[in-house]
Amino acid sequence: MRLASVLYKDEDAGILTQHDDGSFSFRYQDAWMANSTKPAISLTMPKSKQEYHSKYLFPFFYNMLPEGSNKQVVCKLMRIDPDDYFGLLLNTAKDDTIGAVRVVQTELPV
Repeated sequence: MRLASVLYKDEDAGILTQHDDGSFSFRYQDAWMANSTKPAISLTMPKSKQEYHSKYLFPFFYNMLPEGSNKQVVCKLMRIDPDDYFGLLLNTAKDDTIGAVRVVQTELPV
């Protein structure tokens, strides 16, 4: 299992998880849900106490990935399997993205 914090304008909005079977889940942090001024990170994932589940990386996050020759270069330099979308997301969306959302790897709770 791999975990990532989803940051909106550098505030912790939620947790993205890749499970051992390759599926994904996303849930908003309780504090984010409790604050009515905090927006949803995406129109496709409105604020909800319910956890979102998918067999594949959610389209919102998939669309943050590099494509074509940019993807090839990143995968080669970072030694990432081109089919490891979560690994690619963790390496490319942690520092500088086009929007307000960043994705930063977190450690599993002990």
